[in-house]
Amino acid sequence: MDKRLDLVRYGSQLWGKDEARRIRGRAASILETLNVGDVLVIDAVKVDAFDFSFAAELFGKALLTTGVEFPGRFFVVENLNECTRENLQRALESLNIVMIERKGRDLALLGKVHPADRATFATIIAAGEAVSAGALSKTLDVNLTAMNERLSKLTGLGIVRREKVPSAAGRERYVYLVLK
Repeated sequence: MDKRLDLVRYGSQLWGKDEARRIRGRAASILETLNVGDVLVIDAVKVDAFDFSFAAELFGKALLTTGVEFPGRFFVVENLNECTRENLQRALESLNIVMIERKGRDLALLGKVHPADRATFATIIAAGEAVSAGALSKTLDVNLTAMNERLSKLTGLGIVRREKVPSAAGRERYVYLVLK
């Protein structure tokens, strides 16, 4: 289930850490109501601009805590324009973090993204269903240990969700998904 936070409610031009901190508090309140697998969409439609400090405070700090405080929930941004995307991209890169941008039905990663993480993310999306680390390892021709490290990183960042599923051998088995 998606819940939305429309940034335009706070204005078409958003500046500074104080304003971002107030909106981040509202975002945290919404995240508390979400279940595992749910999505908080930050909608930037009709927002003409926000500055670097606003982006770092709202998106950066929210992303740094979402994976820990609200595991299994997704934090996504939509409807960025050239100006807002550029400032968000730079803010995320400066913090060495990444987030999901949804453009219609397509998903992309913004921020500091290693090519291996981008490939893993794209492969999970292309699978169209939950996929195991073993299957990803074979598809991307990467050893299983390296794949598990990638998946652990992406899960910790709140980019990928891990679910436990039954296995024929009775052992713990996990699959990985990205929202759709």
